[in-house]
Amino acid sequence: MGAFLDKPKTEKHTAHGAGNGLHFGLSSMQGWRVEMEDAHTAVVGLPHGLDDWSFFAVYDGHAGSRVANYCSKHLLEHILTSSEVFRPGPDSVEDVKSGIRSGFLKIDEYMRNFSDLRNGLDRSGSTAVGVLASPQHLYFINCGDSRAVLFRAGQVHFSTQDHKPCNPQEKERIQNAGGSVMIQRVNGSLAVSRALGDYDYKCVDGKGPTEQLVSPEPEVFEIARASEEDEFVVLACDGIWDVMSNEELCEFVHSRLQVWDDLEKVCNSVVDTCLHKGSRDNMSVVLVCFSNAPKVTEEAVKREAELDKFLESRVEEMMKPSEDGVPDLVHIIRGLSAENVPNLPPGGGLASKRSVIEAVYNRLNPHREEDGSGGDLDDPW
Repeated sequence: MGAFLDKPKTEKHTAHGAGNGLHFGLSSMQGWRVEMEDAHTAVVGLPHGLDDWSFFAVYDGHAGSRVANYCSKHLLEHILTSSEVFRPGPDSVEDVKSGIRSGFLKIDEYMRNFSDLRNGLDRSGSTAVGVLASPQHLYFINCGDSRAVLFRAGQVHFSTQDHKPCNPQEKERIQNAGGSVMIQRVNGSLAVSRALGDYDYKCVDGKGPTEQLVSPEPEVFEIARASEEDEFVVLACDGIWDVMSNEELCEFVHSRLQVWDDLEKVCNSVVDTCLHKGSRDNMSVVLVCFSNAPKVTEEAVKREAELDKFLESRVEEMMKPSEDGVPDLVHIIRGLSAENVPNLPPGGGLASKRSVIEAVYNRLNPHREEDGSGGDLDDPW
């Protein structure tokens, strides 16, 4: 279930890079959780002669960060070395998919031998969602309830499907292994039906690794690349998807790419917006842009500047002293939420402009007391 802090930790870990015709940015934030359990991988140019391949992934740990952190450093290595598929190079799409599945099963069995995991001193597990990009294909990999989406030709073209215990196929496997699904959780406890680690749920005698209560087997989907249509891929943990739909997040990213060419800044905006929309979880997002991704336009930059100016003006008006005194920040936000503010970023709405609103409020009310609403669920976004 997880415990929460009194105030969110909003410091971010960010990175960016480019290669093989791709540009990527990433951002992660601990948020309200007492521990940061997310991890990520971003590698442009792979070993074993796969210089023109790239790999990106997000790992959402639970009950600790051990499994997520190990996978972020070693899952790719297990995929590339667990079979002969990637040496000297894969011959077919099915070979690649088989190699990916094999890598997941191998790393899961390998980690089981770690003393702290074997002895139950550490009961952590982790989802994994990723994309392996070859010159011809995108291989989407999913194990758990983190998610990947492909934005192509102006719309969501593909999305991985979350592995939840209530899904009929997942529920059938759980029940066949002697388990149950209660309150939408495996044995009333774990919210995902596939994950790496979680060895308490992988000890049913007579059942193979993919037949356990929790399976480490990923679903792998291949999609032929379309260079004239592919725009970007977003990988994110459920701390993002809890408060944004596939379409909302992609529309928001699309709009931000027309305003900024800094992918870290775009990812930071996603994380901040989700915090202000009420996410209580760790948040991680990796954005991978293709050559056909949206570019900064003068029109979008102008529209954004006009929006910021409008919000600044409205906050100034709303903060003029009255017989009731100076309104607090929550009052300001509620007032703006009730208005028809023009040109708000699609998918992000007023929550994505929190920093602008706060900056004006703080400037005009420098002696304010902290209101503690830096992303609380009580915020009327």
